Amino acid sequence: MTHVDFTPLFRSMIGFDRLAPYFENAMQVDESFSNYPPYNVISLGEDAYRISIAVAGFRQEDLDIEARENALTVRGERKGEPENATYLYRGIAGRSFAREFRLAEHVRVADAHLENGLLHIDLVRELPEAMKPRKVEISITKGGLKKLLEGGKSAA
Repeated sequence: MTHVDFTPLFRSMIGFDRLAPYFENAMQVDESFSNYPPYNVISLGEDAYRISIAVAGFRQEDLDIEARENALTVRGERKGEPENATYLYRGIAGRSFAREFRLAEHVRVADAHLENGLLHIDLVRELPEAMKPRKVEISITKGGLKKLLEGGKSAA
């Protein structure tokens, strides 16, 4: 297996060191990885996303969605299979699954609904007010920081 060293990248990117394990995991080939169930990740705008997972044959009560910290886990387990059913051909997969998605900070699950065999999970990024850009006034007076530290009028 080829090893990729991300050290040069992280030398010039301060504060992104938490991304290193994600890059390392993405480069590893997992033999047990399954493409089941298939899914789409859609950008609906600058701060809105949708994950659509094909869950044909699953009912609402067979599905479980859990959002914890920066991870979203979707599990499916079919319950109530017909006891006396004899399948001549079984092309619709009904096996259990667990799918995990990593979410960026401040991304939360806004809605989840089942429609036409697709589970749609809507996500939104909501930045706190303190992180949003703000306008800073430019003053003409000198010594703004000195005045601020002395308890005087702020320069900004």
